[in-house]
Formats: sequence, C-alpha cells, structure tokens
Amino acid sequence: MIIMRLAAAVMAAVLALGAATAATAAPGATAATAATAATAPRPGIAVATYNIHAGAGEDGVFDLGRTAAAIRELHADIVGLQEVDVHWDARSGYRDEAAELARALRMHVFFAPIYDLDPPAPGAPRRRYGVAVLSRYPVIAARNLEITRLSTVTPGAPPAPAPGFAEVTVAAPGGPLRVYTTHLDYRADPAVRRAQVADMLAVLDARPGPEILTGDFNAEPAAPELAPLWTRLMDADPHGGTYPAAEPLKRIDFVTASRQLTARDARTIASTASDHRPVIARFTR
Repeated sequence: MIIMRLAAAVMAAVLALGAATAATAAPGATAATAATAATAPRPGIAVATYNIHAGAGEDGVFDLGRTAAAIRELHADIVGLQEVDVHWDARSGYRDEAAELARALRMHVFFAPIYDLDPPAPGAPRRRYGVAVLSRYPVIAARNLEITRLSTVTPGAPPAPAPGFAEVTVAAPGGPLRVYTTHLDYRADPAVRRAQVADMLAVLDARPGPEILTGDFNAEPAAPELAPLWTRLMDADPHGGTYPAAEPLKRIDFVTASRQLTARDARTIASTASDHRPVIARFTR
C-alpha cells in the first residue's frame, strides 16, 4: 500500500513537472514563431529605380561606395539605374560603375549605353554613359533598344533614334519577367519626351506578358506627354517626391508595371547619395 502511494506521488510529480515545462515552453515557442515570421521573406518582387548621378551625392562628391550602400539598403531584387558612367570621364575616375556596383552588391547587371565614344587615349576603354539594370535573378535575355533622343554631346543634332532603352528579361519567381529602364529628355519642351513615350509604348505593345518600366522620366505624373503611358501601365505611386533628394519638390522617378502585376508598398527612400531619391515597390502576380 505504501509502495502504491509512493508510486502515485511520483507520477503526480512527473505530470506536474511536465505541465510546468509546457507552460514555460509555450511563450518561448510563440516568441520564436513571431521572430521567424518577422524575418521571413516578404512575398513578391521588389523593384527599384535610382538615378545615381554618376556616383556623386547631392553634395557633389563622387563616392561609389556610398552609392552601393544606398542601393544595398533598398533590399531590392531588381534595380533600374540611370546616369551610369562606364569609363566615361574624370568625374567618376573613368571607372566602370555598372560592373563595380554589380560586384559590390552581388547582382547580375546589364548596361545599355546611350553614348559610346572613342577612348581618351589609344588602348584605353571606350567612353560610355547610359542606364543599367541590376538583378538578383539570372538574366535570360537583354537588349539595348533605341528611342528618340536629342543629343547632349553633338551640338545642333536633330532628334533621332538612339540607344539607351534597356530591356532585360529575368528568371523571376513565377516565370520570366521583362524589366525596362529609361532616362527621358530633361528639357522644358516636352516634344522629345512625347516622342520617347510613343517609342517605348511601341516596344511594350509588341510583346505580351508582365513587364515593368522604371526610370527618370523628367516629368511629373500629370504631364500631358506621359498620359499615353497610363493607358497601358500603372504607376506604383510612392506618395512622395524624388527630386531634389534633400527636400523633394517633384516626383519624376517612376516604377510602373503592366496590369498583370499588382503593386504594393511603394515608397521613396530618404537618401542624399544622389541628387534623386530612389523609389521602390513590391509586385505580386
């Protein structure tokens, strides 16, 4: 009898200990689950646009490391870049900004020159300036397409087709995704921008499937010359200005997409690593 009572007491103690352990483990399990949820990758594809001002901040100081840090902090999967120098001139130390940023960020890159000029000395690399696309996803295909441009290096030249409209197809989650980046004319007269919009739409209309257009449009959303874009693309409106970077007065930098995609969490990022602020949006299919 005594042995039975002792066994019952031991069993009760074991059950009580198990209950206490379960009670203390539950909060820990909940916290671990919450921590896992907080650090889990967010759904969708994060796409940004950034005019990097050839690696110079709003202070005018060239610092490509600062540019890379600003892009890294976006945590973007794809980034359209404008004003990219590749051995262009002394302002960027004749460096290959596209390749250096890709290495620093461990991303794939496609560079699409607007200008491709003779080197400053025999044997030196060609001087190139244009736009680029960085991608964490493998690049399946890429093209440097032409749109109407008014040259800034050939005085008196009339508007004419010229390269620098980058098209990159990436192996994104859910299937291939085409991404474009562009830098539209900066002049007050909208005539060249109007022609550029028509040229870009002709490219977009020629191929089906989801597509994203990023860039510095040098015009605000309500500008009449941009109106045709909004018949095909949606503006992932970040509800904030992008230029100038310190105290933005205009929104001229865009992330837009075809209607097979849904934009979420669009925002501008406060940074003076360039004279423009970057814009980032997350897309789901």
